[in-house]
Amino acid sequence: MDLPLVVGVDGSESSLRAVDWAADEAALRGVPLRVVYASLWERYEGSALARDLGKPDAQVLAEDIVRAGTHRARDRQAGLPISMAALPEEPEYALVREGKNASALVVGSRGRSDVATLLLGSVSLFVAAHADCPVIVIRGNNDNQARVPVHGRVVVGVGDASAAAVRFAAQEAEWRRVVLSAVRAWRCPAHETIDHPLITGEPERVYEERAAEALEAALRDVPPGVKVQRRTVEGPARRVLLAAAHEADLLVVGARRRPGHFGLQLGRVAHTALHHSPCPVAVVPERS
Repeated sequence: MDLPLVVGVDGSESSLRAVDWAADEAALRGVPLRVVYASLWERYEGSALARDLGKPDAQVLAEDIVRAGTHRARDRQAGLPISMAALPEEPEYALVREGKNASALVVGSRGRSDVATLLLGSVSLFVAAHADCPVIVIRGNNDNQARVPVHGRVVVGVGDASAAAVRFAAQEAEWRRVVLSAVRAWRCPAHETIDHPLITGEPERVYEERAAEALEAALRDVPPGVKVQRRTVEGPARRVLLAAAHEADLLVVGARRRPGHFGLQLGRVAHTALHHSPCPVAVVPERS
């Protein structure tokens, strides 16, 4: 049985864009879509009110929101199998739990309750940092429409531990029939000049060649039908990938998950991409 693609909704414009994107993605993958809204309505409305009225007002709102998201997905992709759920839980924990039985999670960049000045909503950040499956955060335009793919390119950042991210990006590129642009950033330490006793020739060229070798090794299992563009770029990985994202329909980055560790498990590159990328970002867990 194919695991569903799960999308979180809360009635915000950001989540509406996420629904559009998730419906297209589920159709592309050939998997069902699950629309989820979560809120602790019982905590705020009270169990007595729930018994007296049958349903608390906030639960009615929750069901309206999840139904609206489901109708929007059906309008977007007729015939797509869709299920829905309105859950009495904190949204971040509910979505992480839903991700245990999902092919991927899709969320908007900012929900209704987040302060406007925040670069990324707290729920989206938490989910991206803790989910067991890939999480796609829909960034980009500011209206309530999903951005139409225009670049024909999926960009993946290739670091020292990026196997899962590369596999995910290659599959996305294959489904979309677009170019996979694999980017490896490299830097030459400032103290290693051409006078360094352990380096002969130009030190920059040595580091660039090492980056090219690492990039080639990371791409050896990419399906032969995927067109791959290889790029090694000097500079900090965060800056290099953000620049590449301006010409991408999807940016894919890996995030190490360390068993037993608490807090945000993202890394600086993924964290920066989630806050600043001009296109949707897929954060793929890398098990260490």
